[in-house]
Amino acid sequence: MPVPGRLEMPSELQPRKLAKRALTVAVLVVVIALVVVLAPGLDQVRHILMKGKPGWLVLATALEALSCVSYVLMFRPIFCRHMGRRTAWELGWSELAMGSILPASGIGGLALGAWVLREGGMPSDQIARRSVAFFLIKGAVNFVAVTVVGALMAVGLVGPHKSVLLTAVPAAGAAVVVAVVVLIPRVGTGALRERSGRIAHAMAAGRRTLVGGVSEALSLVRRADPLLVIGAIGYWAWDNAVLLATFHAFGYSPPISIVLIAYLIGQMGGLLPIPGGLGGIDGGLIGTFVLYGTPAAVTAAAVLAYRIILFWLPLLIGGVAFVSLRRGLNRADRPDLCVVPAAT
Repeated sequence: MPVPGRLEMPSELQPRKLAKRALTVAVLVVVIALVVVLAPGLDQVRHILMKGKPGWLVLATALEALSCVSYVLMFRPIFCRHMGRRTAWELGWSELAMGSILPASGIGGLALGAWVLREGGMPSDQIARRSVAFFLIKGAVNFVAVTVVGALMAVGLVGPHKSVLLTAVPAAGAAVVVAVVVLIPRVGTGALRERSGRIAHAMAAGRRTLVGGVSEALSLVRRADPLLVIGAIGYWAWDNAVLLATFHAFGYSPPISIVLIAYLIGQMGGLLPIPGGLGGIDGGLIGTFVLYGTPAAVTAAAVLAYRIILFWLPLLIGGVAFVSLRRGLNRADRPDLCVVPAAT
């Protein structure tokens, strides 16, 4: 029974429900690992996994930690500059943990930060806009990088040589996505008729949030806050470095240009409504890397190691952060958990 006057997290963020989700995804991870270990026809993959170099895997884990820290750095500049560092740290890590067990490529993890900010007095529409801005800035570095790298590969300034289909086309596609997003504010929020129905109102609200979120993202980028720049670039760069390290762990060194392009295309699988993107990201990355010429068995081993690190590290550290965050909800010495100072 809730205690009157006591702040409690919403039901979907209660530890029991989150623990069940985490257990479900953990079981799926174990099943995938068992398939790799036991399924016939995967002898080469198993042989490569057995010869993995622990030093590279430890380095990959450290690099993933740096990527997660970069994510945390982005939180305050976008959502609330006046939030305490401890709260921002706990919130960021907690969101990363939820990103491991919730679908839609980490979008679900933003729900926790949204709840805390709403309890702190920030208007819901403002939270929605800044959530859109956060998601866009986090992904923009990836698209810009592929635009540049793909174009340089297409004209032969960066190797290895690949067909136009594998270089210019991804570059053009990424550039179009960036251009479309930048132009969204020009579309405007539109106007509703007096007797518009619920669906029309919902669509109009979504349009306002999207337009406002893109405008907010562009404003934040122009401001060039050092923490935001370091966080956005670091989140993307260190995560790419994790993939590169796991390939090295199994004796293969793919060109960095291939990693950067394959990373973006492969990560699209994380947008599927699968908890933690499990299976979607894996299949997308393996298929894309093989398409770009990396050996299939080595790629499977490297991606499997990458995904295990990507799942467990944020979940373990973020789980501890979430427990601390939840325990501090009603503590007098943690006022910024309940009321975010100057939440503007």
